[in-house]
Amino acid sequence: MAIASKVQRCIEGSSWIRKMFEEGARLRAIHGDDQVFDFTIGNPSVEPPEAFRRELLQLAAQPLPGMHRYMSNAGFEETRAAVAAAVSKRGQTRVNAEQVVMTCGAGAALNVILKTILNPGDEVIILAPYFVEYKFYVDNHGGTTKAVWTNRDTFQLDLPAIAAAISAQTKAIIINSPNNPTGVIYPQADLCALAALLAVKEKEFNQTIYVISDEPYARLAYDGHQVPPIFDCIQNSIIATSHSKDLALPGERIGYIAANPQLDEVTSFIDGAIFCNRVLGFVNAPALMQRLVAKLQEESVDINEYQQKRDLLYNHLTALGFTLTKPDGAFYLFPRSPLADDIAFVNLAQEEKILLVPGTGFGAPGYFRIAYCIDINIIRRSFPAWERLAKKCGLS
Repeated sequence: MAIASKVQRCIEGSSWIRKMFEEGARLRAIHGDDQVFDFTIGNPSVEPPEAFRRELLQLAAQPLPGMHRYMSNAGFEETRAAVAAAVSKRGQTRVNAEQVVMTCGAGAALNVILKTILNPGDEVIILAPYFVEYKFYVDNHGGTTKAVWTNRDTFQLDLPAIAAAISAQTKAIIINSPNNPTGVIYPQADLCALAALLAVKEKEFNQTIYVISDEPYARLAYDGHQVPPIFDCIQNSIIATSHSKDLALPGERIGYIAANPQLDEVTSFIDGAIFCNRVLGFVNAPALMQRLVAKLQEESVDINEYQQKRDLLYNHLTALGFTLTKPDGAFYLFPRSPLADDIAFVNLAQEEKILLVPGTGFGAPGYFRIAYCIDINIIRRSFPAWERLAKKCGLS
């Protein structure tokens, strides 16, 4: 075999999101873009806010001397300070530039954190439904994952299940709020209850248990909901995030790590993260994007546009008889599959040229994911296809 057998196994069991995205490209080539309704990938159709364009043009017209050179592996000091100030404004915990490391998106942030904290065989708890790449990221750094289900009706934290899963090998738990794929936000009371639970377990096993908060959707919250500041709830917490969603910059790969100032041995953690940012090959986050996002920490895409799409699709699907929890944020719906086999349902949807991702891809068989970050006209045009699909499945 030309490639490592482990990599080959991972490819064979890898992301359903990408598989369905590629199927969409095939169908569009056959039927045309306007005849295929692709809800597979969280690739925002909205454009970055106008402030991004303005700052980009200004920087291009008046370039700073040496602006494309290397900087500290942690990132530009002024960018880290701007991020720290923005994180501080969201809660009561004051964060300094020294607790921030700029990264190549949230994926790099998670890999840097995991490489920094994991010893071979350490366990990381992931909450089902989960973003499938978590398993690969943990494996990258010698750890193992233990999946723990959230509440199957509400997708909120199941604290007794988490407590039962924690062992002497548990090094971290990854939470994602608003969640991909469910869109739920974990309330502050539940996060504080999680903190109390972890404090007991840390004492029992005489070790730090990190909470890694994956937050790329934290600015995308609807109906007056707010994402609770994790640092105000949990001492040993670390934020991994990006501007892929809130500024609609997924292709620019710009994000950051922020460590709770109260984190056990926080200086040691940051030193480790800076080292790992370098030796993993990221070296530093893109210089141009660092310059730009430093001035855009208070900017965001139009949240109302996403909420309009959510409401449009949620109302239509519930009227057709689909069962789903209304999301509080992000840009996904996660209905129950009307067929017991979610993969069979997704294949049936393809007959109507609706492209979805089976819940199996998120560790949650029996559900399917819809990414509604697409043009609203595509959503509207898809309604007759959804109606035919619902009828095939015996829904109203």
